[in-house]
Amino acid sequence: MAVLHLKAKPNARQNALLVSPDGTITVRLHAPPQDGKANACLLAYLAEVFGLPKSQLTLLSGHTAPFKKVELAGLSDVTVQATLARYSVA
Repeated sequence: MAVLHLKAKPNARQNALLVSPDGTITVRLHAPPQDGKANACLLAYLAEVFGLPKSQLTLLSGHTAPFKKVELAGLSDVTVQATLARYSVA
């Protein structure tokens, strides 16, 4: 089980995952930040990125804030870091 600490930015042109050189994770989301649409979009997008079913992702905190904690069940920290490395911004 791994936990991601990230910043969500709704109302983007398209979904995108960006990892800065200092390790900060930012997820740009196409969905608006109303009625939980951005949170649902976030979980669906992360499930797609990490190859997990949506049922294995849990939003632990940040339901109404831009800074969020998401639990990825069934993935090791090594697997998560390898996946995030593909999205690093130089």
